[in-house]
Amino acid sequence: MKGGAFTRVFPFALFMVFVGLEEGLRFLAGKGLIIFTSQAQYCLYPVKTLSVAAILLLFRGRYHEIDLRDLKTAKRTTVSIVSGLAVFVAWINMDWRFGTIGTPYGFNPDLLPAGLVRSLLTTTRLAGAVVVVPVMEELFWRSFLVRFIIDPDFAKVPIGRFTWPSFLISTVLFGLEHNFFLAGMMAGVAYNLLLYRTRSISQCILAHAVTNLTLGIYVIVTGKWFFW
Repeated sequence: MKGGAFTRVFPFALFMVFVGLEEGLRFLAGKGLIIFTSQAQYCLYPVKTLSVAAILLLFRGRYHEIDLRDLKTAKRTTVSIVSGLAVFVAWINMDWRFGTIGTPYGFNPDLLPAGLVRSLLTTTRLAGAVVVVPVMEELFWRSFLVRFIIDPDFAKVPIGRFTWPSFLISTVLFGLEHNFFLAGMMAGVAYNLLLYRTRSISQCILAHAVTNLTLGIYVIVTGKWFFW
């Protein structure tokens, strides 16, 4: 794997390894082979978040497509924020059983001891969703995979180039990454369309962060932990 691909794939792959580890431990616990409580799972989340954040920081000089100056364009930034909010509104109305893969366990801080531990882990969960996940996922999905499907030498492909195969494949796979896979596909469509409109990974990260922030606040306020 070429260096440019590695720096965009590895953070996402590491994140998914942690997800797989959590699922594996939960499966073994369900069989009575080990003890893996919700509290233990929640304590694993900061390790996952900080590990991925550290890798992103290590490779930050390689991510030339992330240019914060893109956010100075008020019209585009407004479109990104509105897109992020629209995805949030659609997401919380798409929790259909037929659009769900597996069981959404979510993150329920009420299962944690009250006080510092609960506050710290909840803050880490929200920060990871708003700061780390949007950067990691947009680098993988919109910067790498969309372009890789067009040409394996993805760096030659301009950010925001449209082809039907890259649009459809990335949308479906992005959806399948989530428990609510139809909501995930909806979000994949929205972020891809934003990519084609703005030709900016920074704008996609912003929209994704807005979605995750509003979703996190909504979950905390309503107690609908399965969305988390």
